[in-house]
Order: sequence, then C-alpha cells, then structure tokens
Amino acid sequence: MAAALALAIGIGIQNFPEGAIISMPLKSEGMRKSKAFLCGVLSGIVEPIAAIITILLTSLIVPALPYLLAFAAGAMIYVVVDELIPESQNICHLSRYGMLGLTLGFLIMMILDVSLG
Repeated sequence: MAAALALAIGIGIQNFPEGAIISMPLKSEGMRKSKAFLCGVLSGIVEPIAAIITILLTSLIVPALPYLLAFAAGAMIYVVVDELIPESQNICHLSRYGMLGLTLGFLIMMILDVSLG
C-alpha cells in the first residue's frame, strides 16, 4: 500500500507541470484563465480513466504487462531520439555534453536495473 501511495503522489506531482504546460500557452494566446485551466485539467483526465479500466481488467492486463511496459519504454526512447537529441545537436557547443549526459544516464540506469533486478 505504501508503494502504491508513493506512486500516486509521484504521478500527481508530475501532473502539475504537465497541466501548466498546456494552460500557460493557451492563456498567453488570449484564452480566458478559467478555460485555459480547465483545458490543463482535462488533459490529465485520461490517467485516472485508464487506471480505472486497468483495475477492472487486472486479470487480463497482468500477463500483458511486460509488453505494455516495453511499449511505453520504446515510446519514451523514441521521443528522446526524435526530439531531444536533435535539439541538443543544434546547440553546437553543448552537443558533446548532451550526448555524454545521455550516454552516462543510460549506462547508470542499466547498471542499476541489472544489479537491483
């Protein structure tokens, strides 16, 4: 239960900047503050809906979980490779440091994953 609570708190904390990223540009383009806020809130509504569906379909989801997690990891790696790495290459004097940071971060993550199981 403690791990589930920690995960829920982490997801909640992550949702605040995510909602702000949606709301702030809408407000700066002239949308009313309340409507921009509502759009930011609604952008995160898919997470509790998906959580409820997952809970209801637990017996079907558990066997597919490794494949779903692999898909999510692949999607995140695609975003990094497609968006972040080219953007770091545009800043000439930081491109080596960006790639070095990415490589070291990936290496540390892999070492921790293998050593901690």
